[in-house]
Amino acid sequence: MVTINIPTPTVEVKPLDADARMNALRKMLEIRLTEEKLQEMFLANLIRGTTHLCIGQEAVSTGVASALRKGDTVTCTYRGHGHALAMGMTVKAMIAEMMGRASGCCRGKGGSMHMTDASIGLLGANAIVGAQLPIAVGAAMTAKYKKTGAISVTFFGDAATNIGAFHESLNLASVWKLPVIFVCENNRYGEYSPQHWTTPVEDLSVRAVSYNMPGITVDGQDVETVHAEFKAAAERARAGEGPTFLEMKTYRYMGHSRTDTGPYRPAGELDAWKQRDPILLLKTKMIADGQIDEVEFGELRDATERYIAEVVEWAKREPYPTEADLLTDIFYEG
Repeated sequence: MVTINIPTPTVEVKPLDADARMNALRKMLEIRLTEEKLQEMFLANLIRGTTHLCIGQEAVSTGVASALRKGDTVTCTYRGHGHALAMGMTVKAMIAEMMGRASGCCRGKGGSMHMTDASIGLLGANAIVGAQLPIAVGAAMTAKYKKTGAISVTFFGDAATNIGAFHESLNLASVWKLPVIFVCENNRYGEYSPQHWTTPVEDLSVRAVSYNMPGITVDGQDVETVHAEFKAAAERARAGEGPTFLEMKTYRYMGHSRTDTGPYRPAGELDAWKQRDPILLLKTKMIADGQIDEVEFGELRDATERYIAEVVEWAKREPYPTEADLLTDIFYEG
């Protein structure tokens, strides 16, 4: 039998108001159903290359994004579709990009692993493990130097805590007391390797001690807990108290990439984590508080599915980049 240890919150977790809960539920459904549709599209050969889905991890990106302000910046991993949608990227911009169309967020030239939209603060997904951490430190340094009051956030996986860029980034951020929050989405696996094969500690948050910053292990399946813990870290950063390392205990339902069926997982592990599905947890709270019922939830899910299907049909008709587009977006002219 697989047992899931739920971290104890370090701050008071107050229920979000009814509107905020509904917004979170809508966003998590949008992320989940978009990811499921993308998998279908790959199997239908509508998308080329590879992709890494975040199904099961929706509460992390949604809970963090709900506590951000205009001007804050985010960098993330190649498993970044959820982060992009949570930040405010439209489903149209994402799906068009996935299909290589010129109307995509990167004009069809970035694809799955490079979702970027500076207008919403998303400085980009990164295909190289850990490459986004130093970028986030740089963004935080800019915010501090310019005194904008903004914070920088970087998402990364558990395996990234074993590479040099992680340690260098946390060290420098702490030395300079930069307003950056390191959010580790610990989904238990680095590609195909379970955490205990590669890492000698269970709670990765203890690594923050080496850099004299708060290290907090968070229930990454509960969007309200994620929101509360991140909001507290954001307030510390904005007050000039420096960085925080948040380890979000979460789980990916799919394999590492689209061809991975996850045969390395112990029997019963996936089913155990599905009992703590982030959408299910929030829906159950809302039903108990009379904020939604099963019929209304079904209608919301159906409406979201229909919209995503309409976007796919729209994207099929959109043009591809031209040959001339090969020479654009190469460098920035200030």
